[in-house]
Amino acid sequence: MSGDRLTIAIPRGALMVEALDCLERAGIDTAEVRSNDRKLHFPDVGIVTVRPSDVPTYVESGAADLGITGKDVLVEQSYREFVELADLDFGGCTMVVASIAGDPDPMDVAAARLGVIRVATKYPKQAGAWFAAHGKQVEIVEVKGSVELAPLTGMADGIVDLVASGATLRENGLVARDEISTTTARLIANPVSHRLKATEMDRVAALMTRA
Repeated sequence: MSGDRLTIAIPRGALMVEALDCLERAGIDTAEVRSNDRKLHFPDVGIVTVRPSDVPTYVESGAADLGITGKDVLVEQSYREFVELADLDFGGCTMVVASIAGDPDPMDVAAARLGVIRVATKYPKQAGAWFAAHGKQVEIVEVKGSVELAPLTGMADGIVDLVASGATLRENGLVARDEISTTTARLIANPVSHRLKATEMDRVAALMTRA
């Protein structure tokens, strides 16, 4: 942790621009970050840029005092130690169950045959919990890359993934069958930092969530 200055881990990718906009509202100059998409560490302004799934790791370890990432990441990594400070109200997505368009819903087929289907996902914890809660037997296959490929190659019967507009599903011939949850970007804090720097963190959180 970085003395008096707060260090903030922000996610590279789809959430990055809006995360930087939030930091601007908190009075943090993000011009250097916006102008350099290869550099990862910006010590002069207290920013590190990492994969969304790595934000909780950096925050838990104390390498960053604060972090921004999706609620989906936080649920999947709920075993890590962090304090959720605020819903930042951007990056809204829906976690869905999807399969090949035009085919019967594999969950209906599995129910009729009392069989087990294979579901590929980057979110095994959330997917497994949802299927279990609905009394559906599935084999979860964890993947890290383009999950849409799994049903197209026959590796899985369906997928669980996040969608915003649904364009990626349509482009790959898939259709959503069920909705599991919705997610937005959240601001999290290292627990020790939060105890020592609560006033400053609360001020930053208030500014970042300002309309």
